[in-house]
Amino acid sequence: MGRMKRRGTEERRQLRRDFYEALDAGGVSIGDAVRRMREITGLTQREFAERIAGISPRALAAVERGEGNPTLSTLQAIGAPFGLELGFVRERSE
Repeated sequence: MGRMKRRGTEERRQLRRDFYEALDAGGVSIGDAVRRMREITGLTQREFAERIAGISPRALAAVERGEGNPTLSTLQAIGAPFGLELGFVRERSE
């Protein structure tokens, strides 16, 4: 797997805004959120797993596919660069 395309500053800002809006709307799974955060950074799964989360690339890939069972500390490490914290979130009613 090769290096991801590096995005310009404004493109990364827009992707980040879109990401936060999707989170606020409540329709983003953990796997999708992790994948989107990684793509915003422009890092490969290996780079993001090792540099940001301190986990194996295989574990990160499983989380992105919705098959992983990450620890709370792993999720905290993944979300910290984006100013995200873990906590109880109330489901939105239709």
